[in-house]
Amino acid sequence: MSEGFVPGRHVLDAFGAGGFRFAGMGHVGSILATPLGIHAVAAGDLAALRLESFAPLLAELKEKPGSTELLVVGTGEKMARLPAPLAAKLRAAGLRLEVMATGPAARVYNVLVSENRRVAALLLAAP
Repeated sequence: MSEGFVPGRHVLDAFGAGGFRFAGMGHVGSILATPLGIHAVAAGDLAALRLESFAPLLAELKEKPGSTELLVVGTGEKMARLPAPLAAKLRAAGLRLEVMATGPAARVYNVLVSENRRVAALLLAAP
């Protein structure tokens, strides 16, 4: 990934072992996939997620409201809840949230992208 960003909308070809494959390349670590591209995310676990982790998506929403309606969040190996204040801020930005373990989240994201839905995903890398 050039400077942590790959432009374009991509399905995930594979995931696991701490990373993801998409656009003919691999990335170790967490990602934020938006309609405009895939960004590297510094957060390695749920406790490290901050509103700033979603900054590229929030910037896209400011520039083009409604460009994303659903945000799928993959919480790692196991499903966990987003901290309530973070979830509230994401909802206030106009996003519906679906939170689940990263494996199912990646599969849901791929299906929704293939259906050309307005979806984004923040996926924490799972071992």
